[in-house]
Amino acid sequence: MPDRKVVSPSPQEEDAQFEIGLRPRRLNDFTGQTKQKENLSIAIAAARQRGEAMDHVLLYGPPGLGKTTLASIIAEELEVNFEQTSGPVLQKKLDLTGILSNIRARQVFFIDEIHRLLPDVEEMLYSAVEDFRVDIVVGAGPGARTHSLPIPRFTAIGATTRQGLLSAPLRGRFGLVIRLNHYNVEELKQIVQRSARLLQVQVDDPGADEIARRSRGTPRIANRLLRRVRDYAQVRANGRVTRDIAQTALDLLEVDQYGLDEIDRKIMMTVLEKYGGGPVGLNTVAASIGEEPSTVEEVYEPYLIQLGFLDRTPRGRVGTERAFDYFKILKRLKAADQPGLFG
Repeated sequence: MPDRKVVSPSPQEEDAQFEIGLRPRRLNDFTGQTKQKENLSIAIAAARQRGEAMDHVLLYGPPGLGKTTLASIIAEELEVNFEQTSGPVLQKKLDLTGILSNIRARQVFFIDEIHRLLPDVEEMLYSAVEDFRVDIVVGAGPGARTHSLPIPRFTAIGATTRQGLLSAPLRGRFGLVIRLNHYNVEELKQIVQRSARLLQVQVDDPGADEIARRSRGTPRIANRLLRRVRDYAQVRANGRVTRDIAQTALDLLEVDQYGLDEIDRKIMMTVLEKYGGGPVGLNTVAASIGEEPSTVEEVYEPYLIQLGFLDRTPRGRVGTERAFDYFKILKRLKAADQPGLFG
């Protein structure tokens, strides 16, 4: 009998499985986003009292802040089924029709990256979320007929990192629009401590604080850094995570006190050193560091802007005085800034 080949999961798959195991199941266990949780809890309680489907929800904000987690929590709180898909997966109308034709009453239907839906699929979603029906074309040519298939009332939840890419008709069909914001250090510290308990890792208060401060305001990054620090503590220390252990491990990973990694530093060095602080175009920055412009704009720039290191202007990206000071780079005077002959 031949040996069965064992396929090891990729690092991305391991991180995904790791993250799923740490996700809270109830709204009370979800840390941070206080106002957003309050709005959701009211909507959930009202829907349960009426015995109806909850209004459609649009969750938007930077990646890693808990959009998928909140969608699953809503289904858990409503005690209904949870169906999950994503915009790139729904390539044809038939894909969406198959899901909607099997949907149950009050069920939660979650669409991640909803801004990437194709136009014809998006148009079909309009009637589903507003009129609770699916239009199916039977036949082809002059003999084609459209049949309207009623579906039970359900709750659609869309998640996107780029709300501006959503069409106005689709955005207007969501009754509850919620923006998730970056977390502060104290909230991230609570997340690190909760994850450490679930992983049975000993993390003292200063150690959790150090990981939280370097997590870029993002729970997903906090959990990932905790995993790396746990590995370091297990191999190089006694398994207990202290501030010194966390600092040493994160320095080894080249994650600085603000959570900036190698790509962040490349972006800032391009703007500050290569182009004298800017302005410099997004495509130029992306080409200089070998990344896609969309990745730079969506993943790295928001946090650099939040720190006050980078500004977006009509002429391009500009490094701030704070960035020059932090990266210890002497600002070059431009011709317009230099004193004239008689100045």
